[in-house]
Amino acid sequence: MDYLHINRQLWNARAAWHATHYYYYYGRKSFEQERHPTLNEIELVPLGDLSGQSILHLQCHFGLDTLSLVRLGAQAVGVDFSEVAIAEARQLAVQHRLAAEFVCCNVYDVPQHIEQQFDVVFTSYGVIGWLPNLEAWVRVVAHSLKPGGRFIMAEFHPVVWMFDDNFTCLAYSYFKQDPIVKTLLGTYTDRQAPLKYESISWNHSLAEVIGALLHAGLHLAHLQEYDYSPYDCFAHSMEAAPGHYQIRGLEGRIPMVFSLLATKP
Repeated sequence: MDYLHINRQLWNARAAWHATHYYYYYGRKSFEQERHPTLNEIELVPLGDLSGQSILHLQCHFGLDTLSLVRLGAQAVGVDFSEVAIAEARQLAVQHRLAAEFVCCNVYDVPQHIEQQFDVVFTSYGVIGWLPNLEAWVRVVAHSLKPGGRFIMAEFHPVVWMFDDNFTCLAYSYFKQDPIVKTLLGTYTDRQAPLKYESISWNHSLAEVIGALLHAGLHLAHLQEYDYSPYDCFAHSMEAAPGHYQIRGLEGRIPMVFSLLATKP
């Protein structure tokens, strides 16, 4: 199966729906009306002061977080393989007069499209599960960083992806095995959305993620796990505290997000 073609169709459909229907989920209304950044504390803390920093945002979807990075002072380039998402991101950049660049390509092909090296490479939430090869992905990260540069990642914890979609049983291995092929209905912002598509994904353990970073020569400087998600994107979730979503019945019992910081010597 051509996972890239199948998943690009999925994300083109999602991008078209997300960009037009979900101002509240992505914080687009506050981004446009109050100029609030769409990023969360989990990633804002390790990102720190971005004034004058160059930053490459991998798998940026339709660019709101990338544009938020620009508002925080960064010189940002966003990358995504969805043509629909990148077209929307470019339109938003023009609309809000923000000088972000957006590149449409497979994340593995970034070195063929972007020669620049960056102070920071950043990615967040629901990104690595679409990648069959983390070693190749981290080589792109390392290639794109300046010496002394930082890689910052916030991602859903691999324990979350062991469960079935309703969190009623353990359906998948913690460790990467065969691709997980599904037919998905709706989208994580609205399970009633009139969308139906195939998806191909992979589970990646924390050891696999960290091992890929170390094998590429990066130094792990920080790793943190969280028992909540900043997004209400899972079935049977409840808001345990403002902006802290947990699975009902599993509150405080499973990790839901992790963040890490790695540096290039």
